[in-house]
Amino acid sequence: MDVRTAARPAAPPPPLELRWDGDTHASTTIVLCHGAGAPMDSPFLKVVARGLAEGGLRVARFELPYMRRRRAGTGGRGAPDPPAVLEASWREAIAAAGDPSTMVIGGKSLGGRIASHVADAAGVRGLVCLGYPFHPPKQPQKLRTAHLGGLRTPTLVVQGTHDPFGTREDVAGYALSPAIRFHWIENGDHSFRPLRKALGSESENVAAAIAEVLAFTRSL
Repeated sequence: MDVRTAARPAAPPPPLELRWDGDTHASTTIVLCHGAGAPMDSPFLKVVARGLAEGGLRVARFELPYMRRRRAGTGGRGAPDPPAVLEASWREAIAAAGDPSTMVIGGKSLGGRIASHVADAAGVRGLVCLGYPFHPPKQPQKLRTAHLGGLRTPTLVVQGTHDPFGTREDVAGYALSPAIRFHWIENGDHSFRPLRKALGSESENVAAAIAEVLAFTRSL
C-alpha cells in the first residue's frame, strides 16, 4: 500500500511588527523590507534605516511572514512564502504605516521586488529598490521584469555595476517604465560591496546609496 504523507502547512506567523526610526513628525515615511535571506535588523538595513532617519525621514522596517516564523523559531531556512502571501504582507505593512500618499516603499532585493508589485495599486508616493533581483545569478533568461514596463510609481533603483542579479549591461536591454531611474554603484555587488581590488569601501557605497534615496524622496 502506497501511503503518502501530506505536506504540513506552514505555521501561522507572528503578527506584523513595524520597527521605527526617525522623527515621528517627518513629512515622509519610508517603509523598508528585507532581502530573501536576512531579517529586518540585518547590518545592511540597520545602517540604511539609521542613515535615512538622520536625513529627516520617518523609517519603518518589517518582516515578511516566513522571516517572522524564522525569528519565532517556528520556521526553518526554506524558501520565502508564495508571491501572493508576500504581496499581502506588503499591503498589510502599508496600511499599518500610515497615509500611502506620504509614503515611499521598498527595500533590499526581494523586499523591493515585492514592493514593486503592489506600489501602483497602493497609491504610494514612491518606490526604492536597493539591489533589484532582475534575474537569478547566472540565469539571465529568468527575468523578473514583466510588470516593470508598465510601472507608474516614481521609482529609484540603486544597483551595483557588478550585481550578479542584474548588471548595467543586462538592464540596458530591458523594456522598463520611464518612471524608473537608476543610480549605479561602481564596482558594487548585490549589497554594494566593492570588488576586492576596487577603490572605495562598502561603507562609502552604502552611504552613497542612502544619499541617493534621500535626494529621490525630496524630489517627489
